[in-house]
Formats: sequence, structure tokens, C-alpha cells
Amino acid sequence: MTAQPEILPPVTDPAILGELDALARRHNGAAGLGMQLLTYVGGSAETLMAKLPAPVRDGLEGATARALETAFGAAERSRGLVADRGDWVNRALTTAMGAAGGFGGLPGALAELPFTVTMLLRAIQGIAAEHGFDPANDAVRLDCLRVFAAAGPLTRDDGTDMGFLAAKVTITGASLHGLIARVAPRLAAVMGQKLAAQTAPVLGAVAGAAINYTFTSYYQDIARVHFGLKRLARDSALDEGLLREELVARITAKV
Repeated sequence: MTAQPEILPPVTDPAILGELDALARRHNGAAGLGMQLLTYVGGSAETLMAKLPAPVRDGLEGATARALETAFGAAERSRGLVADRGDWVNRALTTAMGAAGGFGGLPGALAELPFTVTMLLRAIQGIAAEHGFDPANDAVRLDCLRVFAAAGPLTRDDGTDMGFLAAKVTITGASLHGLIARVAPRLAAVMGQKLAAQTAPVLGAVAGAAINYTFTSYYQDIARVHFGLKRLARDSALDEGLLREELVARITAKV
């Protein structure tokens, strides 16, 4: 006999519903500045990608995977040396990096990319730890990668991206390299938008600073939504999938 899927009761606790509402508002506000910036630069995300030279577009996935592998090692080592910093400190540091990279045009932006990736990943790891999750744990590593491969601040998101964050991926026996390979194509598309916008004519260092500020703010917010939901499920002993469905409904409704 085929097992019937478990039907879970709806969430009715006002306190939990209030926390879900707050997470939905944070999610929906995360990309606001990014979309304004995209409008300022001009064109869609796809148009921005088309502005990159073909060799850069073709090599972006490999470059992103290499940057992410380097970033994981550097970010984890740094956690043993330097305490986690507040959100505003991370934004200030990546903003300065973006200004330096944008000043140097496309070569400068490409050189800056691994450093920014490291800073963004370190910020995500810090938020995971803040919510009571160990960034050295394999499952939490994967969650950090999921956050990092979210839609990105230059792409409109109707809430379906939360499904990607919840995707089941087997990590038993998988190397970090294998995990990175799974998300590198998606992250490469996001980083390509960043590079293209950062190297737009005339904007230079100002664009680089603004874009990095936007990216850092976005990933910090998405990390707080992702790990906030996981902490809510853990603390309330409710099914995480059920809470995620409730959250996606609120995101789509623009709570």
C-alpha cells in the first residue's frame, strides 16, 4: 500500500505568524536598492550580461567556482582569527573593495571579485553562527552556499527563489568542491550581473561602491531570512517545510 503524504496542520500561533510576517518583509525589501541601481545603470540583467566580453562570459562559471572555493577556506580560517563583525562593518569593507575594483574597470572588477566573494561568504557564515548554527558543519556549509546562490539583488524575485534555498541536496560524502560545483552556474550568473554593472561606462568607482553595498546588504538580508526561518523551526519544533510554505505565501502576497 502506498504511504499517504503527511498532512500537517496550519500554523495558528500568532507569535510565529508575526515572525513569518517580519521575515517576509525583510525578504521583499532586500532587493529594493538593487533594482533601483539596475534602473540607474540601464537595461535588464540579461542586457547587462550581454555587455561582458565573450571570453569573460565563457569563463565566468569556472572563475566563480575558483573564487568560491578560495573564499570558503579564507572565510573559515578568518573566523578563527577575527571575530564576526556587524552588518555595517561588512558593508563598509565590501563598498571600499567595490570602489577600488570599479576604478580599475573590468580588469579591476575581476581582480576584486574573489575578495568580495570571501567577504560576502564570511558575512553569511557570521549570520548563521548568530542564529545558532555552526558554519563548520557540512549541512550549514550547504545552507551558506544556497544563500549565496540566491537570485541576487539585480533580479526580481517573486518568492519562488525560496524553493531553491530549500532544495534537498545529499551532502553525505560530498566534497566541498562537489557542493560548489552544484551552485557555481547559478552564482556565476549573479556575479556576471555585478561585473557588468560595475564596469558600465562613466560610473566607475562610484558604481563599484554602490553595487558592492547593494550586494552585501542583499545577502545579509537573505541570510537572516534563511537562517531565521531555520531557527524558528528549531525553536518551535514545527516542520521547516511547512513554515517555508507559509513564508513563501507571505512573500508572494508582499506582506
